[in-house]
Amino acid sequence: QVQLSESGGGLVQAGDSLRLSCAASGRTLSGYAMAWFRQAPGKEREFVALIGWNPDSTYYSDAVQGRFGISRENAKNMVYLQMNNLKPEDTAVYFCAASRLWLETRASGYEYWGQGTQVTVAS
Repeated sequence: QVQLSESGGGLVQAGDSLRLSCAASGRTLSGYAMAWFRQAPGKEREFVALIGWNPDSTYYSDAVQGRFGISRENAKNMVYLQMNNLKPEDTAVYFCAASRLWLETRASGYEYWGQGTQVTVAS
């Protein structure tokens, strides 16, 4: 069993940066792809970015490509999401998730989820 816990959310202004962290416990993330999703009020959960066990393997949604960066430290069981040039439309609860599938962008493909961290971007 894997427990995931996100942190780093908050209220920022448009154009600001924020770094989210996801800490895993319970077992190693060895072999798991990790992803960030987000969910705004009244909307479905949306894929943001994913990273393979090899940190060089990453994939982003079109909405965040070029502004967000996903990374991981396998030795520390940590995953990060660096968010730059934030926009009001980035406002959402951000979740990290773990999957044994690669290049999976559907939420249903993820086995483990954190509780989420709120990111609010004011205009």
